[in-house]
Amino acid sequence: ALDGGALGWRNASQLPPAFFESIKALQVGAISLPFRSPNCVHVLKLNDRRASTSSLVVDQTHVRHILLKQSEVVSESEAQRKIENIKERIENGTKFEEMARQYSEDGSASNGGDLGWVNPGDTVPAFEKAMNALGLGEISAPVLTPFGWHIIQVIERRKQDMSKEAARLKARQEIRARKAEEAYNDWIRELRDKAYVELRLEDKL
Repeated sequence: ALDGGALGWRNASQLPPAFFESIKALQVGAISLPFRSPNCVHVLKLNDRRASTSSLVVDQTHVRHILLKQSEVVSESEAQRKIENIKERIENGTKFEEMARQYSEDGSASNGGDLGWVNPGDTVPAFEKAMNALGLGEISAPVLTPFGWHIIQVIERRKQDMSKEAARLKARQEIRARKAEEAYNDWIRELRDKAYVELRLEDKL
């Protein structure tokens, strides 16, 4: 407010998604409609616009995976054993895509486990770390995430200029990161509850 509310020059990727959506269609000098954020109501004026002098180039990975989930019926160790058997069958000549269609419990199963091109931050950290360590065509060891056990195969990699999609990409990553964090926290709570129950049962024995 001391500067008359001026925010200065901001890259689209530096703006909160609600701000970007409010001004992206404005002409220079125009004023946005009022919009609400979690804290207050905003009105923005677009003072000027200029082309970015830098590009946002990201490393994208074309990847596929097979997911087996643990549940009340299938224990974590049983899911791990099954995913290890699937990996062994692939290494012995069965196509990854066939095994994904037959066994994967992810929505990508019908596409042979193909997740398409993924950007940094699109997947949970354990998945991304394992994926980034793979060579082209290589199959990972079983990887445990809050969603279950995975085996991962990298199909190809590329560098992609995402400058025009920077704000949209940032918003999507923030949403996925929040969901991944929520899933991770739920998973940790379940592990703690399970450990507590097992400990109590052992005490009674």
